[in-house]
Amino acid sequence: MNAPKLFLIDGIGPFFRGSGPKRVNWSKIPFERLSRDGDVRRRRFAKIRRDFERFARRVSQLGFNAVTLDDVAHLTDCDAYPADLRTRISAFREEFAGLFEIAAGQGLKVFLTTDLMFFNPTLDRLLDRDHGRILDFLERAIEDLLIAFPALGGIILRIGESDGLDVAGDFRSELVVHSPKLARRYLERLLPLFERHRRLLVFRTWSVGAYPIGDLIWNRNTFDRTFGGLDSPNLVISMKPGESDFFRFLPLNKLFFRSDHAKIFEIQARREYEGCGEYPSFIGWDLEAHRESLRGARNVVGVSVWCQTGGWTKFRRLTYVRRSSVWNEINVEVALALFRDRASTEDAIAAFHRRRALPGAAADLVELLRLSDEVIKELLYIDDFARQKVFFRRLRIPPLLAVYWDRILINHPMRKFLRCFVEDAEATIRQGYGALDKIRCMRELADGLGLPVEDLDYQLQTFEILAVAREYYFGPYDEQLAERLFALRRSYKDRSRKPRYTVHLDFSTAPFKRTHLRLLLAVLARRQRGYRILDRVITVRLLAVVYPLVRRWDSKLVPKFARKQAMGIDTIFR
Repeated sequence: MNAPKLFLIDGIGPFFRGSGPKRVNWSKIPFERLSRDGDVRRRRFAKIRRDFERFARRVSQLGFNAVTLDDVAHLTDCDAYPADLRTRISAFREEFAGLFEIAAGQGLKVFLTTDLMFFNPTLDRLLDRDHGRILDFLERAIEDLLIAFPALGGIILRIGESDGLDVAGDFRSELVVHSPKLARRYLERLLPLFERHRRLLVFRTWSVGAYPIGDLIWNRNTFDRTFGGLDSPNLVISMKPGESDFFRFLPLNKLFFRSDHAKIFEIQARREYEGCGEYPSFIGWDLEAHRESLRGARNVVGVSVWCQTGGWTKFRRLTYVRRSSVWNEINVEVALALFRDRASTEDAIAAFHRRRALPGAAADLVELLRLSDEVIKELLYIDDFARQKVFFRRLRIPPLLAVYWDRILINHPMRKFLRCFVEDAEATIRQGYGALDKIRCMRELADGLGLPVEDLDYQLQTFEILAVAREYYFGPYDEQLAERLFALRRSYKDRSRKPRYTVHLDFSTAPFKRTHLRLLLAVLARRQRGYRILDRVITVRLLAVVYPLVRRWDSKLVPKFARKQAMGIDTIFR
């Protein structure tokens, strides 16, 4: 592996100050909140600038040399836009120019994100989903930005995911690139633009599994058809560590070894599926293992650390902004030390301990974080399930299902599903209760280190529900167990600390037997990456046609939030 030279960190945290009590989409700057009655909220931007200046100074001192911000859509003008939108875009450009100047003053290049492609009523009419027109528009828009903002280091392009169902405002992105051939057409058209202006086009392979390009994150054939022969020095491919989202228990993505293209290794320090920094969720040893595995990878030129971006949750910690999470900060700083300085995890933790002048011994912090790693793997995840390789259509099934973002799912369909994969029920239940004892040890260590013990109290309250849930998932059902869970939920909701996980309890029986579910899984799910003939005929092609006809019956199996949050579960059947 090359020594990485590009150290990116997302800088969107300052935009989420005062985001209110509801569940927040952390995947992109909430531009709809930056204007009121059609006018850009200048006072809000004044606060954003102050927060961003502190953030930029801090991450620059740590050793980052680039920051990512959203997005191309809100910073590029079009003559055909309505006058009020053009006025807002002009104001956004002025405000963002100030942020770019702050970043440059701290030695940070700025990379702007964009989805392919964003639309509004004007663009609907002008472009009409015609790829030639879209490319003409996108090329003009990006070139305008590269000329107007010299501080821009490049553009980060996402084709495999679009705005969630809850996104409102002047623009909304959609998936328009459905095939490797089409992705290649866009790259071949746009790369000369970046070469002329000597900037980087960072292309993310992340996808939610929609359309034939939906397996780009793991399928070597799709990868080759998209990138093979594209040898531009201005192209960088950005990939998540595994074959799915930012989950544990996934082996290193083999596509890092697939080609000579420059590549970026993505890291999520604020763990969107593991509490978002509300409690410790340390990733250092996993990252060190990935780093060592990457020794044989070709041309890894950068690391992109997500310290704020990702997920739909009620959690509110803003990394390196007011009310920051020390647990996210530890992940950020250890990750940087691992990849920039080639430090060991233990040495990186000790350096954090010295930098923060924490009381107690560095060895105690190492032990606390080691226990944190074990607790997440032994109780938040169900490791017997998480270690198994299971694919459905173009997606690797996530190793964490019963806890998703800020929701805990304790219901009969989940019970039936997990029992198809977990063999030793008693050991799994014991393991959960053993992890609670480790949280109690962590609390004692945190107290001696001057770290927030209330976060450990919160984790213990939350994870106690997960431990009892294992009795429901894998043990015999009885009414007393159901009452225990209801009582735990009531007590959990009554605690003063907010926000908390939403605990979904539903003990009504599912309309199918486990034997039928096993048979269905044998048909629809596979234990290999490559597609079976069965997959090509039924799960990939036929289900895309059949699912819209039967989705009204999925309410018994699919939680309501999965249909109405993010892009919606319908997306994976496209």
